Amino acid sequence: MDLNLHSLERQLIELKIEHADLNALADTAAAAPAIDELLLRRLKKRRLQLRDRILHLESSLNPAEPA
Repeated sequence: MDLNLHSLERQLIELKIEHADLNALADTAAAAPAIDELLLRRLKKRRLQLRDRILHLESSLNPAEPA
């Protein structure tokens, strides 16, 4: 697998790493004694955007086989 800087596989890996980082950050923010609700909503929104992008890239890399 060629993982150059612009390949879809490389983008997918980077998005998955960012998504995992946001998961950890959102969990930490939610557990904080003084929760910043706006920050938490923004983190969750970004996390959902990343998940959608990940799913799109995965479907581009692994198209469904015809029945």
